[in-house]
Amino acid sequence: MATGTDPRTTAPAATEAPGGVHHASRAAIPARHLRIDRWWLAPAATAGGLLAFVVYSTWRAFANADYYAAPYVSPFYSPCVAKNCVPMKDGADWGVFGSWWSLSPALLVLIFPLGFRLTCYYYRKAYYRGFWASPPACAVAEPHRKYTGETRFPLILQNIHRYFFYFAVLVAGVLTYDAVLGFRDADGRWGHMGLGTLVLLANVALIWAYTLSCHSCRHIVGGRLRNFSKHPVRYRMWGWVSVLNTRHMLLAWASLVSVAVADFYVYLVASGAFDDPRFF
Repeated sequence: MATGTDPRTTAPAATEAPGGVHHASRAAIPARHLRIDRWWLAPAATAGGLLAFVVYSTWRAFANADYYAAPYVSPFYSPCVAKNCVPMKDGADWGVFGSWWSLSPALLVLIFPLGFRLTCYYYRKAYYRGFWASPPACAVAEPHRKYTGETRFPLILQNIHRYFFYFAVLVAGVLTYDAVLGFRDADGRWGHMGLGTLVLLANVALIWAYTLSCHSCRHIVGGRLRNFSKHPVRYRMWGWVSVLNTRHMLLAWASLVSVAVADFYVYLVASGAFDDPRFF
């Protein structure tokens, strides 16, 4: 043939071990791929960015200290649902878990936003490519001998993403409340604003944008409708969500960075390493 390939159309026997794209039934192309660009940069950068966040968030989650500096609270620790939380004036510190819980309270709440992100459609693509090379990039063969998709444990659990979405909305609501409390001073008086207020506001804005750009949110708003013209309100909302959805990847990374920045800012203020500038 003109392409120099030797396609084989005979289906593999049922007893043959799967060989992925290099199986005898596939086109015999000697090269692993035909891309000449630096295709590996994107998955490598993705893996590096996600790994950096995992390391940082693990450190802060287990630190169990320097997460509250009135009126600011770290997004990693809110809502704080354990008795061993630092008292927060009018904050979302609910002692649902009693004194028997001795670990960091962040471990109780981070499971929900992290579960939402781990099962997110974009993040699946990101860490499948970055860490598992499944596949490494477009038009680059993956090294695995077989592919089962998300039909087996544990990847079949990715289907609970739609349920994590509801918890993510609740957490975003609490973080919005925390951002509003940022318009107070350390004594609880309203009508004040510091740099930390802007940091928390920017973070919650990106958190909401990322949450609402979710594919599950788009389906909840406009899915299962036979005729959009009979549902003008939902159609308008679906259009807004769809605009956000086209920027889902950008919002995923921006909100991931913002939540780490917000936590680090509160850490600096709470530890005494930095004084929060007050504008008024």
